Amino acid sequence: MKTSTFSKSTLEIEQDAVKVAPEAYTVLLENEHVRVLDIRVKPGGSVPMHSHPTCILYAITDVKAIFTLPDGTRRDEVMRAGEARWTGSFSHAAENIGKTELHVLAIEFKEPLGEERGY
Repeated sequence: MKTSTFSKSTLEIEQDAVKVAPEAYTVLLENEHVRVLDIRVKPGGSVPMHSHPTCILYAITDVKAIFTLPDGTRRDEVMRAGEARWTGSFSHAAENIGKTELHVLAIEFKEPLGEERGY
């Protein structure tokens, strides 16, 4: 997977996912260190452009999606249920191209954690 460097590392991001798509993002926990998001997108559903700080993603269900990056690059993203992934801060729009609901937990870090590598 190609990686790009991004500079945002806190929740002071341009497009907060919860504000951009409250129907898809639910805050399960938030404190001074992390924010835990429950992400659900129905088959064929999409989420407009938004940003994430450094985070851990954990797939509850199998995920098959297309991410569109700010420069227009489109990328297929696949995760298997039970898979965890570390990612640096990134911005993207997403479309669930799978046949089932996309269900992922995101643990977003509010403090810088070193080198940032995103999608």
